[in-house]
Amino acid sequence: MKPTIKDVARQSGVSVATVSRILNGLQGFSPETRARVEASIAELGYRPNAVARGLVNQSTGIIGVLLPCVTDKFATLLLQGIEDGARERGYSVIVCNTESNGNRTMEYLRVLEEQRVDGIVFASEWITDDYGRELRAMKVPVVLTATMSMKFPFPYVKVDDRLAAYSATRYLLDKGHRNIALLSGSPSDRIAGTPRIEGWRQALEEAGLPVEERMVAYGDFHFASGIAGAETLSGSYPEATAVFATSDEMALGVLSWAYRKGMPIPSGLSVLGYDDTLAAEMAIPPLSSVRQPIYEMGRTASELLFEGEAGRSIVMPFGITERETVSVRA
Repeated sequence: MKPTIKDVARQSGVSVATVSRILNGLQGFSPETRARVEASIAELGYRPNAVARGLVNQSTGIIGVLLPCVTDKFATLLLQGIEDGARERGYSVIVCNTESNGNRTMEYLRVLEEQRVDGIVFASEWITDDYGRELRAMKVPVVLTATMSMKFPFPYVKVDDRLAAYSATRYLLDKGHRNIALLSGSPSDRIAGTPRIEGWRQALEEAGLPVEERMVAYGDFHFASGIAGAETLSGSYPEATAVFATSDEMALGVLSWAYRKGMPIPSGLSVLGYDDTLAAEMAIPPLSSVRQPIYEMGRTASELLFEGEAGRSIVMPFGITERETVSVRA
C-alpha cells in the first residue's frame, strides 16, 4: 500500500495537521520538527497528492504549455527552456500538442482548467477570439511566446519577425545578391508567415529591386516542404542566386534538393535559414541562419509566469549566425 500522510505523522511523532503545514510551506513548527518530518517522508517514499495540496494552498504546482507541433527542433528547444525554468521553481509541465486545430486547442484549454493549472504558456499560434476568451476566463497567469495578440493583450516573449526577416534579406543584399527568393510559411499565418514576408519585401523594395509572386514559394516550415519549395522556385525563379527560407527545416530541404540536383552550395546557390537550431550547425555544409534565442524565450516565458511580471512583454534579440551556405557575389 502507498504510504499516507497519517503514516508520515505517526512515524514523525507529530499531528497530521503539522505534516500538512510543512508540505504546504506554512509556519508554526521548529526546524527540528521539519527535519524529522522530511526524513520520514523520504524514508516512507510518501508523495503528496497535488490536487489535495491545491485545496489548501490554491496551487497544483503544474503549468500548461500549448504548442501547434511538438516534434520540430523549434518546439524541442522552446519546451526545454520552459521546463527548465519551471523545474527550478518546483513546477511540473503538461504539454498539449494542438496541431493548430481549433477544436483540439479548446479541448486542451478546458482540460487545463479542470486540472487547475497555475499558469499557461501559449506558443506559436494565433490567438483566436475563442482562445482569448477562454484564456481570460481561466483567471490564471498567461504568457504568449513566439506569438502575440492585440485584442487580448497577454504578455508575450518573441522576436520581431518582420525586422528579423528584413535584416536577413539585407544581409544577403550586402553579400551582393540581387535575386533573392523567399521560401515562406503561409501568408495566412499572421505569426510567422506574413511578418517575415513583409520584412523580405521591404528590404528588396528599399534596394530598388522588383518583388514578384514568382519569387516566393510556400511551405509549412518542415523539411519536405523545403524540398518541394526549392523545386517550385527552380521553375518559377531560375535566376535566383539565394534562397531565404523562414525555418531551418525548410532550408535543410533546399540543401537536400540542391544535393540531388548536383547544385553546389553556396557557389551555385546561397541558402539562409531561420531559427539557428542544432540542425543548422549539423548540416552539410553548415547552414547560415537567423538566430532566434529559442531556449531563452522559453525560460523567459516561465520567469514571467512565476515572478509576478505577467504585465510585461519582452522582445528578444536576434542575430545572424554565419556558417558556410552564403557566398559573396561580385
